[in-house]
Amino acid sequence: MRQFPKRPERRARIEIIPMIDVMMFLLVFFVLISINVLPALGLKITPPASAQAEKIVEKTRVMVGIDRDGRTFLDGQAVELAELPNRLKSAAGDKPLSVIVSGDEAAALQNLVGVMDALKIAGVASMQFVTRQK
Repeated sequence: MRQFPKRPERRARIEIIPMIDVMMFLLVFFVLISINVLPALGLKITPPASAQAEKIVEKTRVMVGIDRDGRTFLDGQAVELAELPNRLKSAAGDKPLSVIVSGDEAAALQNLVGVMDALKIAGVASMQFVTRQK
């Protein structure tokens, strides 16, 4: 009688890498869906009443720059100091202006004073300066 060699019994293997791929896909899917869906829902509230309630006013932001040579820039475009007040008034429209002044450290102080005078003529009540940490 012929005998066949016995095959070693193979144990079942659980392949975990495809399962990890599926789990990562589901995680990414739910994160992307929640990012897009939750802000669209918003928060439905009724705010409390106040006797001194003020409306939030949107501001128009502009950047005034002064370079080392004393040239003036409005939102990155060169502008003469004499025409800066008119350009600021036209940029503002009916919204209040929020002006950010950025200048080179080697710019003359007179250039900064000229820009501040132009902002005063344009009716800008306040401004902010861009600086760097020491």
